[in-house]
Amino acid sequence: MTLREALRSGNDHVADYENSSAGFSQSSPQNIALKTKIHSYLVDTIDLVAIENMSEQDLKAHLKTSIERIVLKDQLVINETDLARLIFEIQNEVIGLGPLEPLLADSSISDILVNNCHSVYIEKNGRIQKTDVRFDSDAHLLKIIGKIVARVGRRIDESSPMVDARLQDGSRVNAIIPPLAIDGPVLSIRRFSEIPLKMANLIALGSLTEEMAIILAALVKAKTNILVSGGTGSGKTTLLNIMSGFIPDNERIVTIEDAAELRLQQPHVVRLETRPPNIEGKGEINQRALVRNTLRMRPDRIIVGEVRGIEVLDMLQAMNTGHEGSLTTVHANSARDALTRLENMIGIAGLQVMLKPLRQQMVSAISVIVHEARLSDGKRKIMSIQEITGMEGDMITMQEIFHFEQIGVAPDGTVLGKFSATGIRPRFAERLLSRGIPLADYLFDPDFHRDP
Repeated sequence: MTLREALRSGNDHVADYENSSAGFSQSSPQNIALKTKIHSYLVDTIDLVAIENMSEQDLKAHLKTSIERIVLKDQLVINETDLARLIFEIQNEVIGLGPLEPLLADSSISDILVNNCHSVYIEKNGRIQKTDVRFDSDAHLLKIIGKIVARVGRRIDESSPMVDARLQDGSRVNAIIPPLAIDGPVLSIRRFSEIPLKMANLIALGSLTEEMAIILAALVKAKTNILVSGGTGSGKTTLLNIMSGFIPDNERIVTIEDAAELRLQQPHVVRLETRPPNIEGKGEINQRALVRNTLRMRPDRIIVGEVRGIEVLDMLQAMNTGHEGSLTTVHANSARDALTRLENMIGIAGLQVMLKPLRQQMVSAISVIVHEARLSDGKRKIMSIQEITGMEGDMITMQEIFHFEQIGVAPDGTVLGKFSATGIRPRFAERLLSRGIPLADYLFDPDFHRDP
């Protein structure tokens, strides 16, 4: 096939390339140099004002035509596969996020981890794996990072080498560059499903049982204050988002997050997000300020994406002063550790608070702790649902309602185990009954087994 014929059939080849796994491969050094050369030609020749008003599809077509003209005019030697790749990559560079576009297009990828320009990993189906995706250089990666943060009004440079941001689809982005990142710019993208997961999805994935799901739904409907705990990547935010789906549509909900991730479906939702300090170190709005302001916004429910500091004190006070049914998450290794973490946050902030009154406030504010973990096979499971029952002396007392017991690991690495009730009927069952949400006795029966 001649070059001219290849150019004429370029649309089909570009489409084939976009739909193939070749999109994850890396261009050869020759093609990288050719792409850089053509890209610079485009910058010099394209009418930047005109393309601002083009749709994405029109712009792609315009770029393709312009690239073909440059190749023909300069009689560049390139085969049809490399030409299709070249068009695809340059379109992604101009319109999207370059080499990341094929990864972002794959909905099964939950995390994209760029360690440096030549090392890109993804998490897929709970497993981390290396990809063939590469950036041309550190400067190329830095350019893509700059493009991401510019979209949300942030900047990243030597004077401000760290940034948290988010993509248009809600994905959370963290970037850190030299001199803090020794081996070059580092980028992490936490993806979120385009279609929010439902409780039925978690049941199908084996994250919890139907009985546990019924109880969690009832707790949310009955305006019970719930703390979700777990480690990094354990699925706390996903679970929080799913549980919030049981809040009635007639309630006013205010969400507070460092980076907006929650995607509530109710009509009456107000979303608030913290603001980092500017280049001069001024203008920061932290979660504590937002929680305090939220109390003046007449919320029925307050949802804090994750408590990390002194805002925990304001959150506890809000839960104790008429904002029942509030939800939040915390990093912790167990349900008991979650309470210790809350105490430590207040201590680290430097506030002199007596331990016993603080714990009494925690007991009064939080009714249930749901602990979630990511197991060695990459699957997320709710490890424990515990009820806070009161205090004995200076100690907070708790009772476990459900737990997951690991009994082994299969040859393929799959964690083996089972969920079971402890047989304890929780005190919140009476509260739910008074709210018109009775819980059947079988839900707490350790010997109950649902027919497959």
